[in-house]
Amino acid sequence: MRSIERRYKRIVNKNPDLSSFICFVETVKGQGFYPSSVRTWFDKLVDKQDYRRAEKEDILEWMFKLI
Repeated sequence: MRSIERRYKRIVNKNPDLSSFICFVETVKGQGFYPSSVRTWFDKLVDKQDYRRAEKEDILEWMFKLI
């Protein structure tokens, strides 16, 4: 599902000062993406330094509520 990647890059280009995590949240919020797609693209697009590894599953569960 390349639409997540395209949307993400568009948001990053418009908001270069935001973290990759915030841009990703804006990308998926209210878009109805499948949780499996969100999980896959989260791993590919969000900088590992933007979140604690131990909190990743909690973050993803929270994000699934946004989609």
